[in-house]
Amino acid sequence: MINIALFQPDIPQNTAATIRLCACLNSTLEIIEPCGFQFDEKRLKSIYMDYYKNCKIIRHQSFDDFIKTKENKRIILLTTKAKKNYYNFDFKKGDTILFGRESAGVPDSVHKIANTRLKIPISKNTRSLNVVTSISIVLSEALRQNNYYNIE
Repeated sequence: MINIALFQPDIPQNTAATIRLCACLNSTLEIIEPCGFQFDEKRLKSIYMDYYKNCKIIRHQSFDDFIKTKENKRIILLTTKAKKNYYNFDFKKGDTILFGRESAGVPDSVHKIANTRLKIPISKNTRSLNVVTSISIVLSEALRQNNYYNIE
């Protein structure tokens, strides 16, 4: 499968929407803490509804804990600072697509660890897409490339 990882997410609504997306597309969600909010089921439930039980969620206490689980696996960082477009990349089974904090992205140390950095091209007079929109775009392409749309 293709995993999605959120680096220290700030906005509970985005995290909840990502839970729902990952449940629907059968992808594991990895959350790298600390979160910028109290991560509890009550706070997120109104957005993810009953999808929480259908989503495999792995919580990592730190980025170092996350990295320890990625031996021989690729980490693909989505960032506005990348030069390479996501649609020119060959996604593979076992990849983890990493998305940064809504407010700050990821630190340089994370950029250095990523195997590849990709971007979604957007209009020059805009800054960025919402993280859930970005996840939807890139995860859909990764799943398409790997023939994962036979989810049923």
